[in-house]
Amino acid sequence: MSDLFARQALLPDGWRQNVKITIAEDGTFAAITPDSPAPADAEWADCIVPPMPNLHSHAFQRAMSGLGEKRANPDDTFWTWRKLMYQLAHRITPEQMQAISAYLYAEMLCAGYTQVAEFHYLHNAHDGAAYAGKATLSLCLANAAEEAGIGLTLLPTLYTYGGFGGKPLQDAQKRFASTPELIADIVASTRAATHGSRLVSVGVGLHSLRAVSLEAVPDILRIAGSDTPVHIHIAEQMREVRDCVQATGQRPIEHLLAHAPVDERWCLVHATHLTEAETRALAKTGAIAGLCPITEANLGDGIFPLTDYVGHNGRFGLGSDSNILLSPWEELRILEYSQRLHHQKRCVSLPFGHLGSTGGWLYRESLKGGAQACGLSAWGLQTGARADLCVLDTDAFLLPELMGDDVLDAAIFSQTAPPVLHVMSAGQWRVRDRQHHNAPALRQAFRQAVRPLLSN
Repeated sequence: MSDLFARQALLPDGWRQNVKITIAEDGTFAAITPDSPAPADAEWADCIVPPMPNLHSHAFQRAMSGLGEKRANPDDTFWTWRKLMYQLAHRITPEQMQAISAYLYAEMLCAGYTQVAEFHYLHNAHDGAAYAGKATLSLCLANAAEEAGIGLTLLPTLYTYGGFGGKPLQDAQKRFASTPELIADIVASTRAATHGSRLVSVGVGLHSLRAVSLEAVPDILRIAGSDTPVHIHIAEQMREVRDCVQATGQRPIEHLLAHAPVDERWCLVHATHLTEAETRALAKTGAIAGLCPITEANLGDGIFPLTDYVGHNGRFGLGSDSNILLSPWEELRILEYSQRLHHQKRCVSLPFGHLGSTGGWLYRESLKGGAQACGLSAWGLQTGARADLCVLDTDAFLLPELMGDDVLDAAIFSQTAPPVLHVMSAGQWRVRDRQHHNAPALRQAFRQAVRPLLSN
């Protein structure tokens, strides 16, 4: 057992002061005691918050961060960006995948994420054939998470077609090719290899309506089991919406909800383009809308109808997606500012009639939604949860002695860098004084991995 003592900490029932936090040997919280005297041997912290779960990541895309900002087409869109991403996906080796992912996950920890859902569809060798060990690339991601010390919800993802109507995969997509049988093999192998891990769990993914048949959903749900997450990309781009209507007669969310048992286990990533009826229907399912505001802005996807969605009690969480920039604080700032620009009002993410802190409400809702999407039954500063926490660097704030939600508003809206000083995951300090404990070695391995990928 070891103790921390926080002058203030964000607990499930709100901000509390003089909080004694006891860490058990198994890496969980043994006790959380507010209004406590400080133990003589406890480490002190000014302000502790629960870390943010990251509900959507494509780790390998960190290797092209910043390289997709040149106009390659007079009508540059997601679909032209995707060609560059395919080039990277075609070239990456298992060794490069692990090195890139391990450093990315260290960066995530430094930003204040301690759990990431990895939406993983890169399964095969360069020629499209399965590896002898079909879970080779999945295990690279699991090993990377263990190396960095981050919680991982691995989502082996079904990817069968190159477009609506069962179009064959393009040559550039053949490393993604999979069947329910392959996904079952990967899930079983990865679960066996990571059994007993404090950090790694396994769910499933369906790439998108354009890349899978919904007839495969029952098989994928059986593979997942009864209590693990199911994620899908959906309604990210207007072209996708138009193609779905042409192929099925229905819009993407409408079509999915009509043909799949979507419930609280599901995370619908992006869900950018919704009608009012789809917004209401999605909120009613209890599923999570997986919002990735930085990537959605970078790719020109559009603006999620957040105010209408939360008006129907819809749940949401945050993902870093393409990993071009890693900051849950920036994700929340862009999420709120996009709503302000659209509605020409301020503090608009809050539910109608709700008064108070915009940043505080957004942070707490994203914690809950992210934990649900990652399959975490307990999350935050509570007894029995995995001992994950962030110590904020309150000395970095311009204004002194901030308390409660003023801290979160300052962290989200007035800081240019994540205000994270120390980070604990599974009871171990992974980040101290803003530095990951193994940053030099992981960064060197990352650079060695990306150097040949960036040639030509």
